[in-house]
Amino acid sequence: MTYHPKSDFLAIMMQRGFVADCTDYQALDDALSAGMVTAYVGYDATAKSLHVGHLMNIMMLRWFQKTGNQPITLMGGGTTKVGDPSFRSEERPLLTNEAIDANIAQIQKVFARFLDYDRPGNPALMLNNAEWLDNLNYLEFLRDIGRHFSINRMLSFESVKSRLDREQSLSFLEFNYMILQAYDFLELNRRYNCLAQFGGSDQWGNIVNGVDLTRRVIDAQIFGLTTPLLATSDGKKMGKSAGGAVWLNADMLSPYEYWQFWRNSTDADVGRFLKIFSELPVEECDRLGALGGSEINEAKVILANEATAILHGPDAAAAAEATAREVFEKGGTGDDLPTLELSAGEVAGGISVAQLLVRTGLSKTGKEAKRLIAENGARLNDEPLTDAGLMIDTAALSAPIKLSAGKKRHALVRLAG
Repeated sequence: MTYHPKSDFLAIMMQRGFVADCTDYQALDDALSAGMVTAYVGYDATAKSLHVGHLMNIMMLRWFQKTGNQPITLMGGGTTKVGDPSFRSEERPLLTNEAIDANIAQIQKVFARFLDYDRPGNPALMLNNAEWLDNLNYLEFLRDIGRHFSINRMLSFESVKSRLDREQSLSFLEFNYMILQAYDFLELNRRYNCLAQFGGSDQWGNIVNGVDLTRRVIDAQIFGLTTPLLATSDGKKMGKSAGGAVWLNADMLSPYEYWQFWRNSTDADVGRFLKIFSELPVEECDRLGALGGSEINEAKVILANEATAILHGPDAAAAAEATAREVFEKGGTGDDLPTLELSAGEVAGGISVAQLLVRTGLSKTGKEAKRLIAENGARLNDEPLTDAGLMIDTAALSAPIKLSAGKKRHALVRLAG
């Protein structure tokens, strides 16, 4: 991309590595240079929390607001009932209205960490597409909106094509998703003069549909801007770790575990991640990313502190770093480690250490826990664990015990009360 933007927002996005594609760089840049622009990102409520894979677009909205524009976080109370089929091998499980509402309530808590919903002049807006989707008249919708969509074109989108090429079923319900997402963009333009939709590059087809629909129905020019699908330098999809999804809600992943995820970044990813997931100057991100030897580890600590402070606050970041230094440098237990509390009744007859590895989340299954122990990858109070059948009873838990999987993942087990 050789385009050199005039607007602060696009300049920052390109400099920091946020941009994959845009429907019209010049026209969007002109709009951003002329005054405040409103843009949105949509989030379906398929889980109780978003994860790190969503974070790039949330950071994009954060920069958008910081440069004087108005971000919209659109909750998919309506579209979640259908489920986005993009690049999925099978249909999403359908959720009840109550489950969707409960998920939205949890997800909304995260956004206040990144965006200011009370900012004078350009407050962020929290909206729910159920407001206009729930009461649609189907026949009117088909006549007024459906007639603008070409089945031939919809079949050509990569997200649909890849599913059909593998001969995997694509239901009519899912096929409607892209029409509903396009309609969201049209409605947001009508109601809030929303000029742009941001999303991952896997959303390109859905975004272009919204741009085209709005042009056809009300002859308005709007824009799509996508971020690259982020993978780690070893090719793994962003948002996953050895312990599962890296959730953004603290009740699903502790601030310490979140901090540790960033601290465990590979050397090659540090500079790139600092540009995207922190607000440090680009020059400083490049300097830290270029460090070698043991110095790169301190750069990883800075990355972990910056990312954790934005989501969970500076105090949580400082506590996580202090715990990590105690665990790794001093061999301590660290009060902030993920902790499993057991009742005396649960351990009265003893509980195997393999079960504890599963209960603490250090292993996904008992089989995996036993393999970890057999391969000398597990430790109990920093000593090698060799017996998968070792029973832990109330006497053994007279003081908290520390379990470790590999060198970087730890948890405490203690008696409740």
